[in-house]
Amino acid sequence: MTISPADLHAREASKTLVLDVRAPGEFAAGHLPGAVNLPLDSIAALLPELADAAGRRELFVVCATGRRSADARERLSDAGIAATGVEGGTEGWTATGLPVEQGPAPARAIWAMDRQVRFAAGSLVLAGLALGRRAPRARLLSAGVATGLVYSGLSNTCGMAALLGKLPFNRPEPAVLDTARAALRA
Repeated sequence: MTISPADLHAREASKTLVLDVRAPGEFAAGHLPGAVNLPLDSIAALLPELADAAGRRELFVVCATGRRSADARERLSDAGIAATGVEGGTEGWTATGLPVEQGPAPARAIWAMDRQVRFAAGSLVLAGLALGRRAPRARLLSAGVATGLVYSGLSNTCGMAALLGKLPFNRPEPAVLDTARAALRA
């Protein structure tokens, strides 16, 4: 279930809680006013707090475009927690002309996930082509990345993003979860 940005904006803020499931760097670049940053992979760690918060306020989940928020809603639903997605994510919110807040920049600069994927994919393709001049089988690396990108486009999933999300620099710092935990208890 989803809600339009305009309808969410019209709701009383004290009765809603917006969870932004993007990485901290993406969240800091611009998020819905009053949103709480809860990176997608951190949901399981805060399920008790989320269930308690859902009993007091209506939960809304947002990401950049809607893919990660759909995953988050599925994880919450599996735990018996109701949540609603925001149509078009933060991109849909800003396209409607609604305001966004900037957060403090994380202690370490982190590229947005789509930028990391483009960089990694491009680097692997170039490496495969360059190494392929000496060892023709190395071109299979480029072919494998191209195949993964086509599959990603067809399935609307991204295995490379999932792998990159596991790297230490993409993990939220403990302070992010502490902030989310405090906001869920409020």
